[in-house]
Amino acid sequence: MGDGTADSLPLNTIRHGDCIAELAKLPPRSVDLVFADPPYNLQLQGELKRPDDSLVDAVDDAWDKFESFQAYDDFTRAWLLAVRRVLKPTGTLWVIGSYHNIFRVGAMLQDLDFWILNDIVWRKTNPMPNFRGRRFTNAHETLIWAAREPDARNYVFNYEALKSGNDDVQMRSDWLFPICSGHERLKDAEGRKAHPTQKPEALLARILLAASRPGDVVLDPFLGSGTTAAVARRLRRNFIGIERDASYVAAATARIAAVEPLPEDALTLAPSAREAPRVPFAALIERGLIAPGALLTDARQRFRALVRADGTVSLESAPGLGTVGSIHRAGALAQGAEACNGWTFWHVPTRDGLVPIDSLRAAFRTEMAQAAE
Repeated sequence: MGDGTADSLPLNTIRHGDCIAELAKLPPRSVDLVFADPPYNLQLQGELKRPDDSLVDAVDDAWDKFESFQAYDDFTRAWLLAVRRVLKPTGTLWVIGSYHNIFRVGAMLQDLDFWILNDIVWRKTNPMPNFRGRRFTNAHETLIWAAREPDARNYVFNYEALKSGNDDVQMRSDWLFPICSGHERLKDAEGRKAHPTQKPEALLARILLAASRPGDVVLDPFLGSGTTAAVARRLRRNFIGIERDASYVAAATARIAAVEPLPEDALTLAPSAREAPRVPFAALIERGLIAPGALLTDARQRFRALVRADGTVSLESAPGLGTVGSIHRAGALAQGAEACNGWTFWHVPTRDGLVPIDSLRAAFRTEMAQAAE
């Protein structure tokens, strides 16, 4: 944990009670990530039926009912303030909702000085149809990802890992997952849904893999059937769950106990580019990975640059012929651009063809890491 609060946190437990009261018992600034699936305040007017007059298993539980929008806003403000107190300054909050509540939650987040980082659209592959045929089918829910502080800079975002797992394409803010069904859906003794709004584990896994690290503390103040805690355990995060319904606590407890954590080496994150040690271009020359006098070229071999002993390069092609500068300045000048990442722009010939000089930097970093072991 790093801040002396680990011993006072009820790690890997479910607290049975009201979320605001239970949050007040936790140390301030002690939690790395919060996922909240609060009541949506669906405002259902009577029973919902299919065209064949059969009853839809809609959410009509008492915990989702509020006497007014003002009452819902008061509740939202109270739990958000309680969450903000326990979040670390670098911590982030994820809230999920539908059109019934997410805009009110978003406005309240901004009123309380959270900083919204993204809104994510969870697009459902198998949404419930609109049986009355008077509106579009509600095929998505919205997640808001927010930092605790307006000027937050060091929150966790595993950008490179997400990109690598997405075929080296940046992860987008529209996510496609099916709703929770099949063997994953918890059932009671009579075969009915144990919880009406159980979220799919794949959705929570992406959130935790994106915005937390192994060993982090993940809090869910509306734990329900225990999806957040189950996924946290599988991904070797610590969890704290809060749930006021005893039947949900029992179902979640049994579910979590059956989860086997993944092997540690399956969860090790590669260091991000921001976290990797800085390696100047001159270090590659000093290490003998690139020799002074070598010619660099771009991938299409339109431009050339001569490597100098001091770590600068001299452009050997127009525009900028004869100009001496850094690999970045030379790359920008050659293209007539304002900026350039010289590490990926310039290439060096090898037996296997042209490779970016960034691959040499990666090899140097590997040597540094091995030497430090």
